[in-house]
Amino acid sequence: MSCWHTMLRSWRTKLKLLLATVTLAILLSWLYLFVGSLEYGRFLLLPPCLGEQPSRDVEREALASRVRRVEEENQQLRLQLSQAQMEGSDGSPQWGTSAEDGDLPGSERSNRTACPKQRTVHKCELLHVAIVCAGHNASRDVVTLVKSILFHRKNPLHFHFITDSVAHQILQTLFQSWMVPSVHPEVSWIPNKHYSGIYGLMKLTLTKALPSNLSKVIVLDTDITFATDIAELWAVFGKFSEKQVIGLVENQSDWYLGNLWKNHKPWPALGRGFNTGVILLLLDRLRHLGWEQMWRLTAERELMSMLSTSLADQDIFNAVIKQDPSLVYRLPCFWNVQLSDHTRSEQCYTELSDLKVIHWNSPKKLRVKNKHVEFFRNLYLTFLEYDGNLLRRELFGCTGLPSPPRDQLQQALEELDEDDPCYDFRQQHLTQHRIHLFFLQYEFLAFPNPTDVTLVAQLSMDRLQMLEAICKHWAGPISLALYMSDAEAQQFLRYAQASEVLSARRNVAYHIVYKEGQFYPINLLRNVALANTQTPYVFLTDIDFLPMYGLYDYLRNSIQQLELPQRKAALIVPAFETLHYRLTFPKSKAELLSMLDMGSLYTFRYHVWPKGHAPTDYAKWRTATMPYRVAWQPDFEPYVVVRRDCPRYDQRFVGFGWNKVSHIMELDAQEYELLVLPNAFMIHMPHAPSFDISKFRLSAGYRGCLQTLREEFHQDLSRRYGAAALKYLTAERSL
Repeated sequence: MSCWHTMLRSWRTKLKLLLATVTLAILLSWLYLFVGSLEYGRFLLLPPCLGEQPSRDVEREALASRVRRVEEENQQLRLQLSQAQMEGSDGSPQWGTSAEDGDLPGSERSNRTACPKQRTVHKCELLHVAIVCAGHNASRDVVTLVKSILFHRKNPLHFHFITDSVAHQILQTLFQSWMVPSVHPEVSWIPNKHYSGIYGLMKLTLTKALPSNLSKVIVLDTDITFATDIAELWAVFGKFSEKQVIGLVENQSDWYLGNLWKNHKPWPALGRGFNTGVILLLLDRLRHLGWEQMWRLTAERELMSMLSTSLADQDIFNAVIKQDPSLVYRLPCFWNVQLSDHTRSEQCYTELSDLKVIHWNSPKKLRVKNKHVEFFRNLYLTFLEYDGNLLRRELFGCTGLPSPPRDQLQQALEELDEDDPCYDFRQQHLTQHRIHLFFLQYEFLAFPNPTDVTLVAQLSMDRLQMLEAICKHWAGPISLALYMSDAEAQQFLRYAQASEVLSARRNVAYHIVYKEGQFYPINLLRNVALANTQTPYVFLTDIDFLPMYGLYDYLRNSIQQLELPQRKAALIVPAFETLHYRLTFPKSKAELLSMLDMGSLYTFRYHVWPKGHAPTDYAKWRTATMPYRVAWQPDFEPYVVVRRDCPRYDQRFVGFGWNKVSHIMELDAQEYELLVLPNAFMIHMPHAPSFDISKFRLSAGYRGCLQTLREEFHQDLSRRYGAAALKYLTAERSL
């Protein structure tokens, strides 16, 4: 019996302990949830970190969805990163923990970005970004940088581009034609005489180069790629102390430690020094400190022993900070992950969500050595080939920054009648295409010869193979407009750089007009190529024609002999064609006539469109030894040499039909003489029919709209030239 009582007491004791344990567990769980809610700002009176109060179920589901997505894409990368951490753990401080939390010790800081800080930038606050850009290559690089910023941005932006004369023209046209809502590009050309042409030092002068009422700005190198909203970086200005004026990321290489090679003597720097690919500048404080004098005195003192800078403005920034470390705010290194060889950039991130800014600061660029370079390269290539038209998106709710040109264009589009059978043609005419002038290196002429002439043409990706042949036939300057997508433009770049013929030429100007719309904007392309020539005269041709050998010199001599500067004339280069893809090109007029007689060459389009070139009078040309004059006739569309200030092509004509006819008609209306050159010729090479000519042949609606556009052109011609234009309408009606 006593045994039974003993067992009963034992069970009661265990039951009490069990109940106490369960009660304690419940209390601890409730306390844990309560404290956790307070910690993350999600308990009753405290808002969540984004200012909302979602339910835990919704939040948990969103988090789970995000985790699954990231996990699927980056499982392998995370594995490599964890291995790298285990292999490289040496007790040194982690780079990703550098300064987000001020000057806390490394063990108390974290590069994690999971919701600890609320957004302090108002959605309509204007953010200012300054970029120094000089030359053709940097002008291409800056487009990729801007795309990455626009892709993530939620705020209005004001870009300040500090450029040389080359980049000034390129970027001015690019951003005027891009017309991104709530983006104001200000392209400033700082003449070389002010700063000795050393654009690597321009960042030091921004307190003077930028508007005096601008208080703060983010300064970026052109080889930067953003992986987050730039407003997050702008918000860091709010963490500066009263003395801090410059925000920088610590240099991730050993450059400033001075141990890279024997006798390596870098400029003075604080510790590892700082990289100036990403800079936050409080301009008003810098001006108050006398920044201009401060950096100049520091540079002059150091140059007495260093003789020159190795890393341009970066050396001088570091020398100033070495003198006064209180000036710098240390940005976390994920704001400038430096992908050059032998850096500690891999310690800047442990998850892909940690990445903010990627800096391709190695001369090797995409070929840099980095364990995860494939991921970074793919991110860069995504923006490189991203369709910039898709970034023309409105920022709803922000009305402080109107875009008048875009508003006018939008108004014109809205006034179009969508029931008009020719609506698509009219819409294409009003489409604003992005234009990137001088896409590759081009040597501008300081003093063009008064009789010099530029070959002008346009093309798309399917005619790229003609470029090398034309360059072999024409030694003079060439201006080409290329109609391409962003991805095709990069394919063209690789093609041109790999071609021995094209890469050797510096007098060929390539102007990219980015694709948009369903029709080929042929006359827009011609006008872009024509407007960006430098020589007094232009040879207006098409990309499918090969000029005779020596035509460049022949045209210059003809311009001089005919005293063209004193008369208004258009020199006609007779056009022929071959139906053979392989052709032994004639070296003289005599050889061409022989091939014409044998049937291996024909007068251009004699079998499908004789009216287009019959007025050239090929029979007379066979025996002509002197230039002869011909009269305008309906549908005449020869290829001509004219002054650069000739009438522009009418851009209402898109796709196939009447794009050259209308231009020759206007030349005649302005009383240009039409003179046929007796010893000049060009040959059309065969190719597959274009998509637009196929639509013209198959669609009665297409042909009907072309007729409507012709009639409207005649009316406009009559308004501009009065009674002199009546003959064109009469000729049209007599056909």
